[in-house]
Amino acid sequence: MKEGIHPTYHQVTVVCACGNTFKTGSCANGDTIKIDICNKCHPFFTGKQKIVDTSGRVERFQKRVNTEKK
Repeated sequence: MKEGIHPTYHQVTVVCACGNTFKTGSCANGDTIKIDICNKCHPFFTGKQKIVDTSGRVERFQKRVNTEKK
């Protein structure tokens, strides 16, 4: 491998919006990475599904599926 072309890989702390923190390795600059969602607050892992729909896409899809079935 060539010398001097690879980024530095170091340990960083990941901070979630829910308050959970954990350490991982990263090439990103800085010592912390801020994220919005992690395995402690993600609906798939918690079992609490929440649909975030800002433009009515879910309702339009459900309406289209219901009309196609008829």
